[in-house]
Amino acid sequence: MRQRVLAAQNISRMCVVCGIDNDMGLHARFYELENGELFGIFAPLEHHQGYPGRLHGGIASTILDEMIGRTINISDHDVWGVTVELSVRFRKPVPLNGEIRAIGRITKNSRRLFEGTGEIVLEDGTVAVQASGRYMKMPIERIADGDFGKEWFADERERPDEVEF
Repeated sequence: MRQRVLAAQNISRMCVVCGIDNDMGLHARFYELENGELFGIFAPLEHHQGYPGRLHGGIASTILDEMIGRTINISDHDVWGVTVELSVRFRKPVPLNGEIRAIGRITKNSRRLFEGTGEIVLEDGTVAVQASGRYMKMPIERIADGDFGKEWFADERERPDEVEF
């Protein structure tokens, strides 16, 4: 399925998922799509393996937690999702060779909480890992220490006009 990209979401300096300066991170990029979903691209390293040639299940869970948690920023840039509950189902192994693609969406949104689902999708379109989660809405001042403005900034890398998953 092809979707038009509306915007690239911010990234950070040292986050294990999107940190551009984190040598051990996934160097993720996140794109807001015309259908209201969030699309992510991740660059796994050999350090992220479980079994040889396979992404570790904990890293797959981390990817989907980030995907679902970030979806709230599509509609509200001042709200952050703090994970309350995450359920993950592993259907197929995720290879380490090449980028990993994931998609996330909000399924329920209330005043204090939101819920969502997400999937890691293989090159052939098969869903390898799926997750559902519940998140508490919080302002960044209650979550992070220090000057968050130095850690959170626009992703200036070139973004695609469309993505396919």
